[in-house]
Amino acid sequence: MLARRVIPCLDVHDGHVTRGVQFGVAEAGGLKNVGDPVELAVRYNDQGADEMVFFDITASAHGRATMVDVIERTADRCFMPLTVGGGIRSLDDMSALLLAGADKVSLNSSALKDPELIRRGAEKFGSQCIVVAVDAKRTAPDRWTVFAKGGREDTGRDAEVWAEQAVGFGAGELVMNSIDADGTRQGFDLELTRRVSQRVCVPVVASGGAGTLQHMAEVLLTGHADAVLAASIFHFRHFTVDQVKDYLHRQGIPVRLRTL
Repeated sequence: MLARRVIPCLDVHDGHVTRGVQFGVAEAGGLKNVGDPVELAVRYNDQGADEMVFFDITASAHGRATMVDVIERTADRCFMPLTVGGGIRSLDDMSALLLAGADKVSLNSSALKDPELIRRGAEKFGSQCIVVAVDAKRTAPDRWTVFAKGGREDTGRDAEVWAEQAVGFGAGELVMNSIDADGTRQGFDLELTRRVSQRVCVPVVASGGAGTLQHMAEVLLTGHADAVLAASIFHFRHFTVDQVKDYLHRQGIPVRLRTL
């Protein structure tokens, strides 16, 4: 069994890391300033994070320049792989971030609008560089719907079907974001993660709801996720990456342990 990954996530707004609940937006006062993205990335790098995800929630021309600078400075100080998402609409956007030091780019709303963007990115940079993030909300007892534009727009698409289609277009990895669980620290959506993991042949990253060490183990074991992504529990120092990995190791889940 391949080692499971532990991935901190940094939501970057105007050059600062923020954190909300259930996709709370800045306009509604739903975001808290957490700190400097580079310094937080260095902290998690030192704790043994397997990867780091940066999500640009500014998603503007100004935000893109800010994000390139953040990635360049992080890549100079960290050795873990970096993934960047938010407002990526073209091959040029992808190229700028990859040249700045990112290892992967994450597509969301732009891929929903133009699925061929996934294919074009995979053909130019390789599927291993192309991640598709799916923001899903349970809209019926047995159905999850995909939302776009940071959770503000209901696309009407079935999340499981879209996840499978994204892989068909060339996505090398999926991030399944549960809008219902986001920032609540009440646990991942195990059923959604399990269903998608069983339908696709690429790694699935579980996102949204991490609150305890047990939540991490559950989604890897019961949800069949390949990696766990979390923000609040790391930003507010409830747990370190080392503590998460030590717990997972003791549960028999293969992880890459940091050598001191």
